[in-house]
Amino acid sequence: MTRSVVAIVGRPNVGKSALFNRIIGKSRAIVDEYSGLTRDRNYDIGRWLDREFLLVDTGGFEPESEDHILSQIRRQTELAVQEADIVIMVVDGRTPLDKSDRELAKALRKATKPVLLAVNKIDNEELEAQAHDFWSLGFGELFAISALHGRCVDELLDAVNTHIPPQPDEDTQDELIIKMAIVGRPNAGKSSLVNRVLGEDRVLVHEEPGTTRDTISSFFNYQGRDYQILDTAGLRAKKRINQAIERYAVVRALRTIEETHIGVLLLDASRPLAEQDEHIGGYIHESGRACILAVNKWDLIEKDSHTTDQYIKVLRKRMPFLDYAPIITLSAKSGQRVNRLLELAAYVDEQHVMRLKTSLLNKTLQDIIRKHPAPTRRGKVLKIKYISQIGVRPPAFALFVNYAQRMHFAYLRHIKNELRSRFGLEGTPIIIVLRGGKEKKRG
Repeated sequence: MTRSVVAIVGRPNVGKSALFNRIIGKSRAIVDEYSGLTRDRNYDIGRWLDREFLLVDTGGFEPESEDHILSQIRRQTELAVQEADIVIMVVDGRTPLDKSDRELAKALRKATKPVLLAVNKIDNEELEAQAHDFWSLGFGELFAISALHGRCVDELLDAVNTHIPPQPDEDTQDELIIKMAIVGRPNAGKSSLVNRVLGEDRVLVHEEPGTTRDTISSFFNYQGRDYQILDTAGLRAKKRINQAIERYAVVRALRTIEETHIGVLLLDASRPLAEQDEHIGGYIHESGRACILAVNKWDLIEKDSHTTDQYIKVLRKRMPFLDYAPIITLSAKSGQRVNRLLELAAYVDEQHVMRLKTSLLNKTLQDIIRKHPAPTRRGKVLKIKYISQIGVRPPAFALFVNYAQRMHFAYLRHIKNELRSRFGLEGTPIIIVLRGGKEKKRG
């Protein structure tokens, strides 16, 4: 499902980032044993009840500032509103209504998008009277919140959810199309690869990095299968994103990952692996998309009989969270193994939607437990009762146990690895949700 984009906007120091952190902090439920997946960024996945959205933080809005940096921040806010499906305007409830607030509210009304007004820093009921002045901004419902303490933030998120459509039935004709997004750092050869696949110069290619600033979508057929290929803007390290338009090219690229089935992380063999490569791979992983690690410009490097193995060894060490992703070396310029990439995408897509019979799953589970019983924790035995599949894209399973707290992540990883070894599931993450009783409180 494509996640809706929710942008948090407002003038400086009203608590936008505090609200951003509050929403993300309360909603983060996925814990991975690998470090390095959490990035310092101004966008993240927000979750509330049964809905998910891409949450975007912005710099402070200063409509009259001539300062270059502040003008860039203003432009950043404008672009965020353009990208957003829903806007949360944050104001400081402890200061009088500001001219900047009025200017921003005027611009938001012209955008004709749902706007939720959050009057922040209302830490108790006594301060609620101070929020009444902001009714004049003309947005109807007002939410008197405290981002710092979490007061009434749940009511705000309930309102956000009313503007987010429920997840549609994925069993549609559109789901038969193999959707693959080509993502990576600037100048990795993404546009060249797309042009090679399409057999024409559909996308502008230039040696200067950052040529592609928006997502470009194309459709084609290969060996009787329909594909959609999406060329995205190169994702730079955050400290190097200086222009507002480039910053929101990043948001567009991340949103494209949400819209696709397979993220093809294109790496440049002529350059060393960078931290940003790991960050992009981490986002594909966290989004639950299938993944292929494609190493481009393989024809440009000097090789011997050990080069491929050595590169794969380094890549696996740097990205252990993508140990399930197949690796392919290719050359977009010469066309070397590009057809193999398309065949691999079709195979990975099949793994991403694989459904397994409950009887087969439980027979396999019992065999796993028999050969490698669950370890005890603090003298208590973990009893694994049952497993069933609850979803695809990616394959998701419910594992019923007596006490979920007794499941060690290492044993859960062992179960995932065994499922892969027996059923394939190559190129796709696996989600296992633990369902079971809670430990009794003492005393």
